[in-house]
Amino acid sequence: MQYELAPSILSADFSILGQQVNFLEEQGVKWLHIDVMDGNFVPNISLGLPVIASIRKVSGMFFDVHLMIDDPIRYIGDFAKSGADLITFHVEAASDPAAVIRAIRASGKKVGISIKPKTPVSAIEPYLADVDMVLVMTVEPGFGGQSYMIECEKKVTELRQILTERDLPADIEVDGGIAADTIERSIASGANIFVAGSATFKGDIGANVRMFYDAFEKFGK
Repeated sequence: MQYELAPSILSADFSILGQQVNFLEEQGVKWLHIDVMDGNFVPNISLGLPVIASIRKVSGMFFDVHLMIDDPIRYIGDFAKSGADLITFHVEAASDPAAVIRAIRASGKKVGISIKPKTPVSAIEPYLADVDMVLVMTVEPGFGGQSYMIECEKKVTELRQILTERDLPADIEVDGGIAADTIERSIASGANIFVAGSATFKGDIGANVRMFYDAFEKFGK
């Protein structure tokens, strides 16, 4: 299984964002996680289209754009044009998830679907054959720096079992509280894409990245 670290720029230093993104790329990090919050679906407001377009100019990384917004289908075209490579939406925020999936596909981008900690796997099971990635939130979405919710591992394991049984290629991403003390257990639960904000950007970024890649090597990259 291929593991990837997806640093969340929500925890980056925005005064030197371009430099930090380039440094991550130099360390061999291939994915960049970009959280978009609207203040309605989640109680916070974060990055928008101009930020994505700006860093797209200086980075060749895979942009993993996580939409935490109501009625996401309205903005799929805009985020595709801004430089997203994969667009993830929340099943809880979409009245017609299948339509959102079709819109993302039509934009030429990869598709991700996400669930909050209290949402069961059954809510997204009908769409698993149509997406490239499933994002399981391991904290309540909206703010960085929260503690990892161990109970969410059951959903990751359930998803991995379903994907394996149906021979479906979708990745499983986890987001929230992923750090030195949780990375190995989150790998063991069945995830293979790991969003890390504070655990990447706080302190020595290079050492932090190496810690994650050491964990990946332990489980076999």
